[in-house]
Amino acid sequence: MPSTKDYLDFILEQLSMLEGITYRAMMGEYILYYRGKVFGGIYDDRFLVKPVKTAQELMPDAISELPYEGAKPMLMVDNIDDRDFLMRLVEAMYDELPVPKKRGRK
Repeated sequence: MPSTKDYLDFILEQLSMLEGITYRAMMGEYILYYRGKVFGGIYDDRFLVKPVKTAQELMPDAISELPYEGAKPMLMVDNIDDRDFLMRLVEAMYDELPVPKKRGRK
């Protein structure tokens, strides 16, 4: 089941105080970026983030879930109503996120 635009809009509104939050639609789901780095996404109306050390420390009880069949596990963020926590989480994760690979042109 694809994610709804309403759910995406809610998460983006919760993160709206952070500059540099962008997204890209992909096969009915949404990849989320912070200052050019992928930090998570919206999958089946679930907000999932990469399982970097900081995210695991800030959410020690988070459930590990697959965003889609064959993908690497991610952490489900269940405290989506706490805007301050969400912004703190994304900012804290930034330094641990991989630098995006440059796409070559063919």
